[in-house]
Amino acid sequence: MAKKLYVGGIAYSTSEDALKTYFAQAGTVTSASIIMDKMTNRSKGFGFVEMSSDEEAQNAINMFNGKELEGRRLTVNEARPMQPRAPRGGDRGGNSW
Repeated sequence: MAKKLYVGGIAYSTSEDALKTYFAQAGTVTSASIIMDKMTNRSKGFGFVEMSSDEEAQNAINMFNGKELEGRRLTVNEARPMQPRAPRGGDRGGNSW
């Protein structure tokens, strides 16, 4: 079963292809994505890599957590499920437009 990893500390210049290639050293990469800021279309400096098995995911954590990629030290661990967030409303002063 595939396992998703959180990867933090990604250099803003790192591409998804480069991230996928880097993690392929630990096993089969199912997918790699870097989270982009919607306003600036610039990397937020973190992303997710999905490995094809739990064993390969653990291998990737052991190999890359704390290591440098393109001059930045990576944080690699098992991704946690996304938590529901409160709505971000624009009604800050009780006014309704």
